[in-house]
Amino acid sequence: MSIIPSLFGNPRSNVFDPFSLDVWDPFQGFPFSGSNSSSALSFPGSEISKETSQLANTRIDWKETPEAHVFRADLPGIKKEEVKVEVEEGRVLQISGERSREKEEKNDKWHRVERSSGKFLRRFRLPENAKVDEVKASMENGVLTVTVPKFEEKKPEIKSVQISG
Repeated sequence: MSIIPSLFGNPRSNVFDPFSLDVWDPFQGFPFSGSNSSSALSFPGSEISKETSQLANTRIDWKETPEAHVFRADLPGIKKEEVKVEVEEGRVLQISGERSREKEEKNDKWHRVERSSGKFLRRFRLPENAKVDEVKASMENGVLTVTVPKFEEKKPEIKSVQISG
């Protein structure tokens, strides 16, 4: 018996064939599988699993410059009115919103649905040097940019001491 697929019959459905057209998912059927559902946790009929997926799928970059902390989120197809940027007590930056699902017409035949819809929420604890009262946000071409200015770092004052003797 060989693990090399046969050249006759159905040559493109073997798990061991690196050129197979079928994609094999070793975690297929497990509760946390992402292959059969659009969520990270697939509990049948659960809305929690869909929302959990959205929390994880909102991609946000956070970089620190000498002047500020800059957050950038890719939010294609979402209007700025559908996004909320808030700073909670304890210096927690919260970015949330909702992407509406496209309306299904009775005569439509969907072949694939990969774009996500639903609520999203991301939270970041801001460092001590963040000026939470001066946060600014802008949205351009589906990219949300949140800028959190920083306090200037005070350099320790160095005082020379004369040595006697």
